[in-house]
Amino acid sequence: MIDRLFRKEYRPLCIYALHYLGDTSDSEDVVSDAFGKLWDKISSEGTPANPRAWLYTCVRNACVDILRERGHETLLPSDLEGRISDEEAIDRSAIEARLWTAIERMPEKRRQIFLMAKRDGMSYDEIAAELGISANTVRNHVENAFTSLRESRKEILNFVFFF
Repeated sequence: MIDRLFRKEYRPLCIYALHYLGDTSDSEDVVSDAFGKLWDKISSEGTPANPRAWLYTCVRNACVDILRERGHETLLPSDLEGRISDEEAIDRSAIEARLWTAIERMPEKRRQIFLMAKRDGMSYDEIAAELGISANTVRNHVENAFTSLRESRKEILNFVFFF
C-alpha cells in the first residue's frame, strides 16, 4: 500500500512542498520524512482513514514549521502569481506533477530545447547558437513539444503558461 502511494503521490507532494518552501532539496526532505512518519504510524497505529490527506497535512505542517523557524511572516504557499490557498496548491501540484511527467517522457533533445525556451526564457536564436542548430530546428522541437503535451492531457495546458 505505501509503495503504491509513494509512486503516485511523491512528485505531487514534492511540488506541493515547493509551493511553500521554494527549495527543491528541502521539499524532497520534507516529503521523505512524511513517508517515514506514515510508515511509523502504520506500524504502530494502523493505516490512517485517508493516507493521502494525512500525507498532505503532514507535509503542510512540516513546511509551516520550517517557514516559522526561518522567520517568515507569511506561512502560505505561493506560485509565480503570488500567494495561493492551500487547496489551490494541492490542486496545482497534482497537475504540475502530470506536466513534469509528460515533459520527462519527451525525447531528450526536444525536452532540453523546450525547457531552455519555456523554463529558462531563452530565445530560439540563443538556443540555436548554444546548441549549434538552426532556429527553425528549435522552433520545430518546441512545436512538437507542445503537440505532445496537448496529447498527454488537456488539463496540462492550463499550466503550460507557467513556463
